[in-house]
Amino acid sequence: MVQILAGGKGEGKTKKLIEMANNAVKEINGCVVYIDDDSRHIYDLDHAIRFVEIAEFPLVTYRELISFVYGIISQNSDIEKIYIDGIFKIVSKMNSEDLIKLVTRFKAIGEKYGIDFIASANTLPTDLPKEIADVIMA
Repeated sequence: MVQILAGGKGEGKTKKLIEMANNAVKEINGCVVYIDDDSRHIYDLDHAIRFVEIAEFPLVTYRELISFVYGIISQNSDIEKIYIDGIFKIVSKMNSEDLIKLVTRFKAIGEKYGIDFIASANTLPTDLPKEIADVIMA
């Protein structure tokens, strides 16, 4: 499963993502990973969630994010959910076509490894490509 939580700045996307991650860690048997561009929210997350601060690993393209995710998966085969806070901040150069490709790859990775991907995007749902309308949460 892939979901993108979209909305304008200040609409509570990060708060909702943190809440979802904290609830997930209580409901599943596997691991939860939370990827963020800084460590501001590390103490808002349950201690059982694996927090990854991406600032240490600057990513430019969606392909680099996919490779990064594969690296995380290779270190822990028990991951069930990966939360990504601020997909457009984490990947500095991503256009609509790249986002479609990223969602497609996340779907394939999710099916193969049994992982759900939930990301937030600081953009209005109507500004996202219609090809990924099935994964957009508002």
